[in-house]
Amino acid sequence: MPHKTNIREALNEKDGIQVWWRLLRPHTLTASFIPVFVGTMAAYMMQKELHIFLFIAMLLATLLIQAATNMFNEYYDYVRGLDTEKSVGISGTIVRDGIEPKIVLKIALIFFGIAILLGLIIAIATSWTIALIGALSMLVGYLYTGGPYPIAYTPLGEITSGLLMGTVIIGISYYIQTGEVTSEIILISIPIAILIGTIMLANNIRDLDNDKANGRKTVAILLGHEGAVKLFASLFIITYLWTLVLIISGILPIWSLLVFLSIPKARNVIKGYIGKTTPLEMMPAMVKTGQTNTIFGFLLGFSLLLGAFI
Repeated sequence: MPHKTNIREALNEKDGIQVWWRLLRPHTLTASFIPVFVGTMAAYMMQKELHIFLFIAMLLATLLIQAATNMFNEYYDYVRGLDTEKSVGISGTIVRDGIEPKIVLKIALIFFGIAILLGLIIAIATSWTIALIGALSMLVGYLYTGGPYPIAYTPLGEITSGLLMGTVIIGISYYIQTGEVTSEIILISIPIAILIGTIMLANNIRDLDNDKANGRKTVAILLGHEGAVKLFASLFIITYLWTLVLIISGILPIWSLLVFLSIPKARNVIKGYIGKTTPLEMMPAMVKTGQTNTIFGFLLGFSLLLGAFI
């Protein structure tokens, strides 16, 4: 039977199928969908042609890798004793719902296996270079929390996740549609990469005290709560300024001004960390960080689609 704790009740965690749904950490999966969407829409704007099968295969593979990475995180944090039934920000499948750790690890490996098959299909249809890049990406996904020196426990977590989930995935999504990677698509990927990095930073700000007690050396720990929140806010500002420069330079269509509709959401996220001291207090801001990435990314991708027609 699941452990009925105050944390479980505070987070409104339910039994049944929701246990397995939480294991996927669905609020993080937009960090996979958005880059594929943006990269594909940029390709469509460029060539007015869409290989729908490759888009779907790339999307599924990326979602599976992201979900598996979340499960590796769940498994290895439990093994290292970082997660307890009172921990906030985890799915709680192991420590609160009583699912065997080996089952979580096995599901993660199965997801990786399916992603590998999809990657091979994409490589056969495009280039074997994709298979190599995909393999390296999966290795980094595993090493993010697995292995003897997890990337997530260092100051490189945000940069690694941003570049991998943002720039690399957008670049691959663009490449499998067009057969090339341009300097323009790399520049377009930067705002998404930054926002994905902010999701990781938001997580580390929330978990600062617990991570520090367990020997992690994240950016949030090095800067302290106030310094990390200032960096967090600065990254949002850079994201919008970068986008504006791309619009003015003609790399992005004028329709990309739509992304500025997401500014109120970003402002509310920043406010959600100011003056907050406990993980439960910061949890809503953490969720809204992912939502900001989703809204910004969807508007950016939609603006690229409009650019293809207008």
